[in-house]
Amino acid sequence: MYREKKVQIIDSLQRVFSRCSIGILTDYRGLSANEMTDLRRRLKESDIEYKVVKNTLARFAAERAGKEELTSFFEGPVAIAFGYGDITEPARALADYIQASKVSMSIKGGFLSDRLLTSEDVITLSTLPSREILLARVLGGMQSPISALVSQLTAPMRGIIGVLQARIQQLEGE
Repeated sequence: MYREKKVQIIDSLQRVFSRCSIGILTDYRGLSANEMTDLRRRLKESDIEYKVVKNTLARFAAERAGKEELTSFFEGPVAIAFGYGDITEPARALADYIQASKVSMSIKGGFLSDRLLTSEDVITLSTLPSREILLARVLGGMQSPISALVSQLTAPMRGIIGVLQARIQQLEGE
C-alpha cells in the first residue's frame, strides 16, 4: 500500500474514532464472506458502521485520536463497529447477531468516549434498555412521589365534598 493511501486511512479512522459515541472491537475469525455481508447489512440498518481495520494503521489512528489504551486490542483480525447514536444499539445488534447466527465471532472489547470497555461490559450494555426507555423510567420515578403527595393532600377535601353531597341528597329526599 502506498504511503499516501495509508495516511488517508489513518486520517479517516482518526475522524471516526473521534466522532463516534461508542466503538466495539470484534474478532471476526470464522466468519464466511456471506456471513460478514449479512452482519454488515444488519448493522447498517441500525446506522452502525462496521470496518475491518489493519492493526498498525488502527493503532496510529487511535493514538492520534487520544485513545492510546485501545492499542492493546489490535492483535489478530479486528473489525470495529462504530455507533453514533444510542450507545446500547451497537452492543445489542452484535450480541443478537452472534447469538442468533451461532457464529464463532467474539467481542474483544470497546470504548465509550474516554472509557475503555471489556467484553463483559459490552455484553452488559447489550442488555440495557435504550436511552429513551431509561429516561421514561427516571421521569416516572420522579413523578410518582409528586402524584402520591397531591393525592394525599386532596383526600381530606374529597372526603368533605362526599359528606356534603350525601347531606344534600338526604335533604332533597325529605
